[in-house]
Amino acid sequence: MVTEMLHYSLTKLQTSPPSMKLIDTLRTVTEGKIYVENERSRLTHRLAMIHEKDGNVTEAAKIMQELQVETYGSMERKEKVEMILEQMRLCLAVQDFIRAQIISKKISTRFFEDAKYADLKLKFYGYMIELGQHEGDYLDICKNYRQVHETSTVQEDAVKKIQTVKNVILYVVLAKYDNEQSDLIHRVEADKLLEEIPKYKAVVEKFTTNEIISQAAFCDSFEKELRDGVEGSLATDVFSRNEVGEKRWTDLKARIVEHNIRMMAKYYTKIRLTRMAKLLALTEAETEDCLSEMVVAGTVSAKTDRLEGIIDFTEQQDPLENLNSWSSNTNKLMDLVMKATHLINKEEMVHKHLAIGATE
Repeated sequence: MVTEMLHYSLTKLQTSPPSMKLIDTLRTVTEGKIYVENERSRLTHRLAMIHEKDGNVTEAAKIMQELQVETYGSMERKEKVEMILEQMRLCLAVQDFIRAQIISKKISTRFFEDAKYADLKLKFYGYMIELGQHEGDYLDICKNYRQVHETSTVQEDAVKKIQTVKNVILYVVLAKYDNEQSDLIHRVEADKLLEEIPKYKAVVEKFTTNEIISQAAFCDSFEKELRDGVEGSLATDVFSRNEVGEKRWTDLKARIVEHNIRMMAKYYTKIRLTRMAKLLALTEAETEDCLSEMVVAGTVSAKTDRLEGIIDFTEQQDPLENLNSWSSNTNKLMDLVMKATHLINKEEMVHKHLAIGATE
């Protein structure tokens, strides 16, 4: 009886102006009834859309959060994902980023492997990119853009494909260096599509080559195209001329400094702080601050002698490792001594035998 009444009411709602009172009544009647959970979720979504249309986005988000569609056994998977994406969208609209992150975990990314769900995939990763931008997680944004790039609809659109690759490149170089970032930037570098965007390819090569990057020369070569675009190469919104874009451009300069410090650690054992600051185009205080952050993060190993103004990049070994190394070297030395003794004895025996033969 409840099901028939609900179906009749839903039909009426589709053919007449939406009535919030009727929807609220139907939601009250269907509350707690598993056999009409799908219909109740659709009514809830419709009510949320009415509130959003009236400008009450907070109330719309609150209403949608009541739904736990991931537990509905009778609902189709596609509809579940659509409902969860609506929950994410409304959470982002009210800037409830923590809840949006939690809700995103309810969707299995394997669902998007089917090409027919490309639109839902783009919507999901668009929301994930927005979340990453709020948290400043550049590596996560890069990985999400890679998923967007692999979507069939993006692959079919030449302009979108190129713009997505540009975003992948810029966010991977913005990410702080670690093993995962290093692996990802080398995989990005191997993409043949980079041949079509030589400037962006050059940016990647700067960060994968074991050479110090001149910050002034880098800005002269790349700032115009990366921030404003040039004829035949549209700019992305990564380094747009606003507060967010300026912050990312500052972060890129910081990544250049970090790259240069890693290169110094690779080629120097010791370097004077004044020389290091000159190479980094920073003050001595700024250089010391950047170095300290990298040492704390475990990116490089270094000690600072402030009295002498010398940076020592020599890695400190664990006492046990030192002992093992000394023991190994001692064993090698003894092996060489034994080998030399054996050869000396062999020579002595040969000469002795020759001397006896000569006397006879």
